[in-house]
Amino acid sequence: MGIRARRLWTAALGALFLLYVAGTFVPAAQSTLTAVMAEWPTSVAAALAGASLLFASRRWAATGADHDAQADGADGPAALRNLGLASLAWAAGGVTHGITRLFGSSSVLSLTLGDLFALAALPLFVVGFTRFAPWPGGLRTALRHITDSYVCAAAIFSVVWLLLFAPQYRELGEGAGVLGFALVYPVADIVVLCLLIPLVFMSPHSTRRAVLLAISALIVIAGADLIGGISRLTGPPVAGGIEYPVKFLGFALLGALPWLVEHRPGSVPRRITGRGLYRFAPELAAIGALALASIVLTVAALRLPGVAPVLPLAAGTAVLVLLVRVLGMLEENATLARMVLNREGHFHELARNSGDVILILDRDGGVFYVSPGTAEAFGYRLDDVLAAPVTALIHPEDLGRTKAVNDLFGHRAGQGVHLRLRVRAADGTWRHTESTVSLYEQPGEPDRLLVTTRDISAQVALQDEVEHLTFHDGVTGLPNRAYLEERASDVLAHRAISDDPDTDIACVFLDLDGFTAVNDSAGHVRGDHLLGQAARRLRGELDSSATLARWGGDEFAVLVEGVTRAQRVVDLAERLGRVIASEPFQVADRDILLTASIGVAFAEPTSDSGELLRNADVAMTRAKERGAGHVEVYAAHMHDTVVSRLELQIRLRQALAAGEFFLEYQPIVDLDSSQVTAVEALVRWNRDGEVVGPDDFIGAAEESGLIVPLGEWILREACQKVAVWRVSDWDIGLSVNLSVKQVLSDRFVSTVETVLADSGLPAEVLTLEVDEEVLLDDVGEAVLRLGELRALGVMLAIDDYGMGYASLAHLRELSVDAIKIDPLFTADLGRDDTVTLLTHTIIQLGRDLGVQVVAEGIERSEQLEQLRTMGCDRGQGFLVARPMPASGMESLVGGESGVNL
Repeated sequence: MGIRARRLWTAALGALFLLYVAGTFVPAAQSTLTAVMAEWPTSVAAALAGASLLFASRRWAATGADHDAQADGADGPAALRNLGLASLAWAAGGVTHGITRLFGSSSVLSLTLGDLFALAALPLFVVGFTRFAPWPGGLRTALRHITDSYVCAAAIFSVVWLLLFAPQYRELGEGAGVLGFALVYPVADIVVLCLLIPLVFMSPHSTRRAVLLAISALIVIAGADLIGGISRLTGPPVAGGIEYPVKFLGFALLGALPWLVEHRPGSVPRRITGRGLYRFAPELAAIGALALASIVLTVAALRLPGVAPVLPLAAGTAVLVLLVRVLGMLEENATLARMVLNREGHFHELARNSGDVILILDRDGGVFYVSPGTAEAFGYRLDDVLAAPVTALIHPEDLGRTKAVNDLFGHRAGQGVHLRLRVRAADGTWRHTESTVSLYEQPGEPDRLLVTTRDISAQVALQDEVEHLTFHDGVTGLPNRAYLEERASDVLAHRAISDDPDTDIACVFLDLDGFTAVNDSAGHVRGDHLLGQAARRLRGELDSSATLARWGGDEFAVLVEGVTRAQRVVDLAERLGRVIASEPFQVADRDILLTASIGVAFAEPTSDSGELLRNADVAMTRAKERGAGHVEVYAAHMHDTVVSRLELQIRLRQALAAGEFFLEYQPIVDLDSSQVTAVEALVRWNRDGEVVGPDDFIGAAEESGLIVPLGEWILREACQKVAVWRVSDWDIGLSVNLSVKQVLSDRFVSTVETVLADSGLPAEVLTLEVDEEVLLDDVGEAVLRLGELRALGVMLAIDDYGMGYASLAHLRELSVDAIKIDPLFTADLGRDDTVTLLTHTIIQLGRDLGVQVVAEGIERSEQLEQLRTMGCDRGQGFLVARPMPASGMESLVGGESGVNL
């Protein structure tokens, strides 16, 4: 808005104001024109002021007009917005008063809805004003500001009461109670003015003009409210309703504020002003108000009828003499303080150079002396420490320990008291301290306490960290196994002595299926990241009655307390399983789907913690045996099964070391020529003279990790034997089965390369068979490892094809050399048309892809004929030949490399 426009608006507002004032002299309906119009023009002015302020707020926010003010900590748009809302609240109050007046006269004895609107405008005005003139920093300074403002308000109200409302009070007599409702507006205005006027002196110079205009508008509005309060008591409007033009002027001034100050920074602050003056402004305001109140009250007292003038004069002089005496006492105290300071100079010098905090405390905890080291140790200023009792800095939970200090005054013992307390530092943090407190006696002075304090926060933090690491897992941040065991012991012990036998205590063990493959393929760092994701998912499903811990590896445990129904624990276990399998885990740039095998166990009345946790672990092991994603509840027979399983794993390790394993070979023949083209190496275990097949021990070997060294032994033994046969002019190939743990082990490819080199077996003679589930568990890593084997020249085959869910894309990506039809398909040939059709489709698929097709489990001649008719390349099974030792294989072939089919 330009200067010319501002002048025109100012002139227009001035003319309206004068016209409004003139209405106080125009009689109308036993009153004046201004009184008849009442609040309507002022309400319109307040509404327009609110609209002007809100519009300017959006304009300032969009254009950045208050950039300088923001640098000083002010917020112009927010200030205008709140001032605008205050104006709208005043407008709503005026409109409500006007409507109420149309239907009946308002009573002085009550506050109406319009009054509530008008009173609500004051806090909005305060918020807006303090956006231009921010509050003084620090709680202590703000508290001092508020108390001084209250003193100022009380003093000014005393003057207003004496000059304006005291005569009304005497005239009202028994009806003086109505005076309280008439004083609501003046009292509220005086309190707000005394609160805000000191902020004018400390406001930034960039908002000084806005602050002055805003406070001026409020002063004018407060003056109108004061006149209105008198009108409420006297009946007829004062001076023909002059309160309304005055309030109109206040609203006009408030609405014009943004347009009068925009792009016009305040004057450069002088020496006496600026932001530092807020230290003295509240006190100056309070002293000035008290001085004015003292003068007015003294003059009023001198003029009171029936009171001799000598009485107020005597009281006033007595006060002056008392002040002089107090000043003399202060001077004496200062002299004594200097003497004490000189006598104890060596003590202060010692305290200044000490790294500890040294305090001298009064009996009530007030600080008499504090060493300079406090500022460095706790970040306080000396004035801040001296201003409040030291007990205000002690943690509330530690205050009870300080009771022993009081005994020092009673017993006057020479032995000090040692305390460990938490003390609040200047930044709000709690510091751990170690203090020694002893009695401090000086002649002529009250007994005090000498306190020497040392900050031991670093030591406590180290102890806490050690304790946290002892009982928490570093990967997931969850409690660890030691914590869970201790917690389970405490819970069971508490149940044993409690009177609530109806609640159950249960433990849930959870194992991530397939996690070992993630660690082997993606590395332990990314595996740890996956564990962290799993921990967050599980924690989100539990409430305060459950304790989640990482048991170890990829296993988690949940201790559930106070369960009223066992089914709730089972439901919780199933819910935990679903949250693990609900969506993929992010590992590097891949999404990995995992499931969880879960075991649940309930604490028996005589169970200890070790038995409860063991039972949950046993149930989880049983769940894994049933397959991925199962939930199993502990039963007594499971323990025997798990013990047997563990014994089997131990026995397998001993068997491998003792050489109890041996190989048998099953021929693979060309179905057209009946010639033996290859043999499949199959492991057997000679257990105390009994031959044990792989189905009885391979699962335990994989579970214990023994499959990796066992598989290496099988590969080496078979390669050496077939290499000998080939030297004897027997052109035969070798097939060896692999497990997923072998494929994903770190040294697998190098092991195969070493075995081939040591045995002298050509790489193209060796066919490594993998189940199609290997491709489904971890496609990328399995394909990478098997691709490295193909680079060595090794042949690859998919074993038991058709019963899993390996896609054609997997076959194309891996470029396998053979697929072996699952024996279950072969068994139903000629009996199940669907299986027969699927078998034919698999054979045709192999022919189309150019890979060799081998049928497993041929046991009947009609199966053989159907496979030949379908064009199957090779086959194996009991009809061809049973697995046999190497010597039997040599006798079967007899140098002809063929069998009778």
